[in-house]
Amino acid sequence: MQAWREPCEAACQPAAAGARGAAAQADRKRIRELEKALARKERALAETAAWLVLRKKAAAIWGEEAE
Repeated sequence: MQAWREPCEAACQPAAAGARGAAAQADRKRIRELEKALARKERALAETAAWLVLRKKAAAIWGEEAE
């Protein structure tokens, strides 16, 4: 019974490794997309913070503007 088991398991190994490789590649792609989205949101947050600081400084120099 062992005679067929070893060749069968050996034949299945490359297919399983390929499936794991594809999953790992998909994971890497998803991580890359999430990192890009995070960087974009961090830039937007930094820009908003800069605008708020400039607005506060302008208000201190020229006084509050009626809206």
